[in-house]
Amino acid sequence: MGDRVLVVDDDPPLRRMLARTLTAEGYDVTVAGDGGAAMVSVERAVPDVIVLDVAMPGLDGLTVARRLRGKGLPTPILMLTARDAVPDRVAGLEAGADDYLVKPFAVQELIARLRALTRRVGDPVGSEGLRSYGDLTFDVAARRAIRGGRAIELTGREAALLELLLRETGRVVTRERALEEIWDGAAEANVVDRYVTRLRRKLGSPPLIQTVRGSGFTLRA
Repeated sequence: MGDRVLVVDDDPPLRRMLARTLTAEGYDVTVAGDGGAAMVSVERAVPDVIVLDVAMPGLDGLTVARRLRGKGLPTPILMLTARDAVPDRVAGLEAGADDYLVKPFAVQELIARLRALTRRVGDPVGSEGLRSYGDLTFDVAARRAIRGGRAIELTGREAALLELLLRETGRVVTRERALEEIWDGAAEANVVDRYVTRLRRKLGSPPLIQTVRGSGFTLRA
């Protein structure tokens, strides 16, 4: 059986089409018609990746994403939105989405983005075990950081970014490299800054991720 994907959308024809298409691609698909049903579905069985529509009655996608992240769920979330404005995309990322796709979209692009998300989760170098820097320890396989005895749950993209920074300790990771390795080049440069901000907030003080003006980011105590 393939990766388990939860499709959450209040549009029945789109939901059915995605279920058929993703099943044909080898995914184990569960569907939910609204945010409440999505929360129940995740409680029953945690999926490997979630396709989550933003605009739904009742609990919208942003609220669902925030609640799932609030529960510590690290499952990658691909958010579907009808709006392509920067503030809307930023809102999705800040709510906890790992990627976004604007409607209408090509199904093959959605599949490619899902594969990229699950690859980031499935390809962590588990054989390398733990990475450390100062009082920060990162469990690559579990995608969990521990700092000062405090466990920190990370989303798939947050974990991938932290792992990249740890792998390149002492060197600058450019925005271009982060985009290529973590987003497969399919995002704008400012998304890296947004994720760095989220990582800094989660990792706490004193800050470990430093901005190198005009270049990128590096770990520095």
